[in-house]
Amino acid sequence: MCDNLLDIKDLYVEYVSVKSLGDVKQTVHAVNGVNLSVKRGEILALAGESGCGKSTLARAVLRLEDKKSGEILFNSKDIYKLSKSELKNYRKSVQMIFQNPYSSLNPKMKIIDTLKEPLDINTNLSEIEKYNVISDTVKKVGLDIDILNKYPHEFSGGQRQRIAIARALVLNPEFIIADEPVSALDVSIQAQIINLLRTLKKDFNFTFILITHDMSVIRYLADRVAIMYLGEIVECGAAAQIFASPKHPYTKALLSAVPKLSEKSSDRVLLSGDLPSPTDLPSGCKFHTRCPHCMDVCKSCSPSEKEIFEGHFVKCFLYLNR
Repeated sequence: MCDNLLDIKDLYVEYVSVKSLGDVKQTVHAVNGVNLSVKRGEILALAGESGCGKSTLARAVLRLEDKKSGEILFNSKDIYKLSKSELKNYRKSVQMIFQNPYSSLNPKMKIIDTLKEPLDINTNLSEIEKYNVISDTVKKVGLDIDILNKYPHEFSGGQRQRIAIARALVLNPEFIIADEPVSALDVSIQAQIINLLRTLKKDFNFTFILITHDMSVIRYLADRVAIMYLGEIVECGAAAQIFASPKHPYTKALLSAVPKLSEKSSDRVLLSGDLPSPTDLPSGCKFHTRCPHCMDVCKSCSPSEKEIFEGHFVKCFLYLNR
């Protein structure tokens, strides 16, 4: 059996947006040639600024977005070539935890109905069997079964996120995508949810893609990290290696933005300008418009990926000739 649960190969995803003035159509280049794998039982963190394509990549993995080209292989099968029955099984195997737990839960449904709905659609279990699955899942996420007859508005943000996690787990998926799972929560509650995700991964060997811009969350949770910029993976490797020795200038800038008690102002890596629009991508290396180490070759040519340590890859001309 292959160690990789998910393989993304040269994936491109584009949108066509329409400006209101004059109905001008523009192409949004959201994902641009991504190659990425996720190993069984690991947490892979996908990091980068808002607008870099993280959520679009996740939606493509869930088959909620069409691709322009490339492949997404789950258990070695291309998810865009699945039959109707295979796609139904795939959707049971891949679940998502959303950013805002309140908006992702139906306010008119009791918690037991929210958790039972996936079982009604995807299984032939009896009502007693469904209740037993729900009860066990609720306990896994640290809640009591007396919550089941209540509505979402009766819970705190942290409790609602635990319920949202329970909904993702109720079908016993192989793979979970957590899209900014703690960013909408108070700081004191964030730690509880982060610890819960870590416990679930340890106890049940779940496989996660963790989407976040919070590098401190990544440092605590992730096994590997992929850094994304304008739809490309610019650096990828073991979390410990990335944090100890980041190579790409963009990765260094992201890590320098994490507050440190002993930090000096000279330690910060400041980027000039804003993230370019995905409708008008820069030529050459897409990061060259903000890079403090920009060279002439960066403006005209796109760097290829280079493995600088075992399992640690970077796309940057600073390392291609080493």
